[in-house]
Amino acid sequence: MDLTNPLIYGGPAFIAFILLELAYSKTHDNKDLYEWKDLFASGAMGIGSAIIAPLVKLIFAVVLFKFSYELFNPLVDGVRTNILGYKSFGWAWYIWLICQLLDDFAYYWFHRANHEIRVFWAAHVVHHSSDNYNLGTAIRNGWFTVLYKPFFYMWIPALGFHYEMLVFCLGIEALWQFQLHTKYVPKLGFLDKFLNTHMQHQVHHSKNIEYMDKNHGGYLNLFDKLFGTWKGYDDTIEIEFGVTHPPESYNPLVILTHEYGDIWKDVKKAKTFKERFMYVFGPPGWSVDGSSQTIKQIQREMKAESQKK
Repeated sequence: MDLTNPLIYGGPAFIAFILLELAYSKTHDNKDLYEWKDLFASGAMGIGSAIIAPLVKLIFAVVLFKFSYELFNPLVDGVRTNILGYKSFGWAWYIWLICQLLDDFAYYWFHRANHEIRVFWAAHVVHHSSDNYNLGTAIRNGWFTVLYKPFFYMWIPALGFHYEMLVFCLGIEALWQFQLHTKYVPKLGFLDKFLNTHMQHQVHHSKNIEYMDKNHGGYLNLFDKLFGTWKGYDDTIEIEFGVTHPPESYNPLVILTHEYGDIWKDVKKAKTFKERFMYVFGPPGWSVDGSSQTIKQIQREMKAESQKK
C-alpha cells in the first residue's frame, strides 16, 4: 500500500491556523497572546524542523522501521511471518486502530523520557521555552529529538505492523499535537475523560510546580492515568507558561542549544563518573550538593509542607 504522510499537508495548514489565531487574538481583547519576537523565534525553529526532519526521518525512521519490520517479519514462502510464529498484520481497519494505540503508548514514554532524562530534556526544552501558549508555540520544536525518537517506536514494526502504517500514525499524532496548543478551546466534557485535550495540554506546558511533568500523552490521557503522571486542569490555579530557567533570548540558536551548554558546565565541575553520568542522564535539576532540585523533589517538599498545615 502506498501511503501519503498526512504531515505533507500539515505545513500550509499550520501557517494558516497560526495566522487565523493571531488575527483573532488581536481583535478579541487578547492582544498579548502573541509576541512578535517570540513568534519569529518559533517560526525559525519550525522552518528548521521542516527542513531537517524529513531528511532525518527518511534515514532514521523509515530505514530503521523498515529494517525492524523485515528483520522480525521475514518472508516465509512468500508471506511475512513474525519470528514468534504468527502472520504479520495486514491493513484491516482494526489493525490501524491498534497501531495508533501502540503509537500513543510509544509517544507517552518518548515524551516522558524527554522530561525525565536531562540530555533528552536539552532537546525538548526548546518546545517549552516560550512564555506564550499559542499555535506558534506548537511549531517551536527542537531539531535534535528526531535523532532518537525513532528508537522508541522500532518495536511496533517488529511486532508485525507495517512500517508505512506506523509512519502514517506518527503523522496523525503530530497533527493532533499541533492543534492542542490553543487557549480558545474550552473543556470538552465527556471527551476529557479519555482524550488529551487542549486544557489538559495547558497543564503540561505550565511551569507551576504542581503541574510540571504531567500529561505526557499524545492524543489519549490513558497512559498518564495508568502510570501516575495525570493532572487535571484546575480552574482555581492561574497558569504560568514556560520553564523555570528560560534561555532569556529570542535567538533560535541560543534557544536550541542553551541546555546543552548548562550540561557541559555541570559535567566539567563533576568529580566522579557517577556525577558526570547523572548530570547527563539523570533527571533535570539533579545536583550533587542539592544546589538545584528535580521536579519530583520539589513536589514532594510541597506536598509535605501542605500536609503540615
